[in-house]
Formats: sequence, C-alpha cells, structure tokens
Amino acid sequence: MKSTTKRAFVVFLLVAFFSAGLVYLAINLGTNAEKWATLRANTHLVNDGSFIGAGNILDRNGVVLAETVDGERVYNNSERIRRSVLHIVGDSEGFIASGVQTAYKRELIGYNLVTGIYSLKKYERGNDVTLTLDASVSAVALDALGSRKGVVALYNYETGEMLCSVSSPNFDIRNKPSTEDIEKNENGKYDGLYINRLLDGLYTPGSVFKIITTACVLQNVSDISSWEYECEEEMFINGVRVSCPKEHGELNLETALVNSCNCAFAELSKKITPAQLEATAKQFGFGRKFSFGNSTTTESILNIKDASASDLAWCSVGQYTTLANPYHMLTIAGAIANDGTVKLPFVVKSIASPSGRKISETVAEEVVYITPETAKELKKMMRKTVKENYGDWNFGEIKMCGKTGTAEVSETEKPHSWFLGFCEDKKTPFAVVVIVENGGWGSSTALPVASKVINEAVKTIS
Repeated sequence: MKSTTKRAFVVFLLVAFFSAGLVYLAINLGTNAEKWATLRANTHLVNDGSFIGAGNILDRNGVVLAETVDGERVYNNSERIRRSVLHIVGDSEGFIASGVQTAYKRELIGYNLVTGIYSLKKYERGNDVTLTLDASVSAVALDALGSRKGVVALYNYETGEMLCSVSSPNFDIRNKPSTEDIEKNENGKYDGLYINRLLDGLYTPGSVFKIITTACVLQNVSDISSWEYECEEEMFINGVRVSCPKEHGELNLETALVNSCNCAFAELSKKITPAQLEATAKQFGFGRKFSFGNSTTTESILNIKDASASDLAWCSVGQYTTLANPYHMLTIAGAIANDGTVKLPFVVKSIASPSGRKISETVAEEVVYITPETAKELKKMMRKTVKENYGDWNFGEIKMCGKTGTAEVSETEKPHSWFLGFCEDKKTPFAVVVIVENGGWGSSTALPVASKVINEAVKTIS
C-alpha cells in the first residue's frame, strides 16, 4: 500500500512539473514568439539586414516610400523624399528604433501569433503600411531646415494626422555614411543621427513656454484683467537680473505675450506659486510620455518644487531647468487650436493585408488640456502676436497664431530657435513646431521655416 502511494505521489509530481513546464512554455511563447520569429538572424525572413517580403510603406497619397523588390529593400527615387521621411520610415537594419520598419516589423512581414508567417508564405509579401505623411510637404520641410540640426513637424489638429516630420541630422538611406565617419563625427555632424528628435528630443523651450505661464495666470489670478506693468528693459528679483532686448513700456497680460516681455513675465511670476505653475504644466502634458504608434516619446520636464522667486521668474520665461519635447509642444498648439482638446498626432494611417483587406485604421486619441474659454484667450493672444509682432506677411493670406522662442542654452553657444503655431482658420487645420538647434532668434530663423511648410501644406493638401 505504501509503495502504491509513493508511486502515485511520484506520478503526481511528474504531472505537476510537466503541467508547469507547459504553462511556462505557453507564457514564453505568447510573450516572446514575435521576438523569436522576427529576429534579424532568422535567414528564413531576413536577407542582408532586410526582411524578405516586407510589405510596402506608402505616404497618404499612395507614393511608395519603401518596398521589397527581389528580396531587397528599395526606397523612393527622390533623395529629398528619402531624407525627409528617414526617421519615420526608418532603416532596414533597425538603427532607427522608432522608425516604422523596426517599430512595425511584425505588421510589415505579416506575422500573427496564431498563424505565424502564414500570410508571408502564402502571398510572398507582408502587409502594407500607409502613413499620414505627405511626401511633397515633407520634402519642402527638409529644404527649409537645410543642413541645420533640429525638427520640423506639422499635423492636422482636427484629425491628428501627422503630415510631415523631419529630423536632422539625417542621411540618404541609399548612401548611408560609413561607420568610420559616424564614429569620427567631425564637428558634431552626426550627433544623434539615428534619433528622431521629434519623439526623443528635449530642448530648453525659451519664450514658447510663456504660453503655459499665461494660461496659469489666466486660471489663477482673478484680477488679471486690470493688471498693468511698465517694462524698463530690466528688473531684479532677489538681486537676480531679468532683462529684455529693449524697453517695452506699458503692458497688460496680452501685450506682455505679444511683445514676449521677460520682465513682465518675471513680474507675473510673483502672482503665482510654483505649485500652480506645475499644475498648469501638468494639465498641458508635462511629465507625460505619449504613445506614437508602437513608439513612445520622451516626457517634457518641469521641476520647480524647491524653486526660489528668481528661479520661478526665469522658469516663467522658459529658462531655468525646464526641458520640452517637440512632439509634446506640438500637441499644445493643437489643443489651443482645437478649443482645449488635443487630437494626439499619429503617423500610421492604416495597415492592409496583401489581398487589400484593411487590418487596422488609426483614430486619434483625444485629451482635454484646458477649457474652451482658456483656449479662446490664448488663441486670441497668439493671433495678435503674429499680426502685430511678426507680421502677417510672413504667412501670406494664412491667418496664423503663433509664438517664437529664443532659448538660451549656454554662454558659448547660440540659442535654440523655436516657432510653435497653428492656422486660425479650421479650413486649413494645421499646427506646426520648428526647432533649429543653435539657430539664434526664433523670429528670424524658425519662423521662416514654419512659413514655408505651412504654405506648402495649404497649397498641397487643402
């Protein structure tokens, strides 16, 4: 009897271990099957770094940006287009991690957890990915930015569709710089070559942050409509000097933003607390990572918990330790344009099987940043800023709302140049962000880039 019990116990243990092993295998299979199947070492799927039979990547108009021909990955014939969409389309080797060719490799080869690579074997090609990008607008954005480092991105704030996204430095996918040249990186030519600055960049925002400060004041200072200030070119807080490029004279909140008066905003910082400014910034998405399809952005940073009065003053004008992500800042423009609710930008419009069956289609996520009333006030001020400060002539017949920034980064380097804005007319629902690294004044460097891209979008897409 004892012997029978022992045998039964041993059998029970064996069954338990076997069952546990099956569960472990099932969990690992479910978790890692895609990774195992799509390893670039898998010669059944990969040839010379490219996935054999990977589907097409198309722009919004059906222009082929990447395709597989005879087992090799082939790209658009125009170098301007190839370079302008590089960081969105990505490379076949996977160096640009956020590029579609890496982030959407499962979809491109038609992998499915249940059927594996059945569709690839059946059709000898994977799924097609259609992007929201417009190739011609992207090429114009590349031309406008030139060889300067930075970001240009434009999207439809009513639908969330990203229409162009250019990150520089970039390269021609058909003529990639050698590993030796990249490692030498003479004069910083290839700094962050594989990084999509739209998603992963962090920059001192400079005066574009005054939009956040203005919103905070509107929300927390009840008598702000009667507030007045006279700018005498400089002022001091706790012995710390805050200065403007010139004497602005008598100002209220609106004209302080229109003239981008540092002294006025430093004075306004006395009316709010660090906690209030942090709360408003959080409303606008600071401290949040955003999903961009299968990729994720870097979060913008605002930390003024222990800030002194002078620190808060400099933070209010977009300096201090504040860092902003370009994608995130673009959502702020979109939220103001869209009455306080942002349609988060996305770039993968749809995915279709080789037979043409639509597998998925993206719909923008909506996030409420601010009330329609606050958005209306900010929109009015940003419209006046363009009209009375920068000049409507910069945008032709387009009624633009916007704000430039000239962000100090060090004593030895030129400031980063910013422009953040949107079209007031919802018949042309475009929002844009431009950053030119060490470009100098925002109004003389970033604004002309934004003008060219906006005008091209209005002409081409509208």
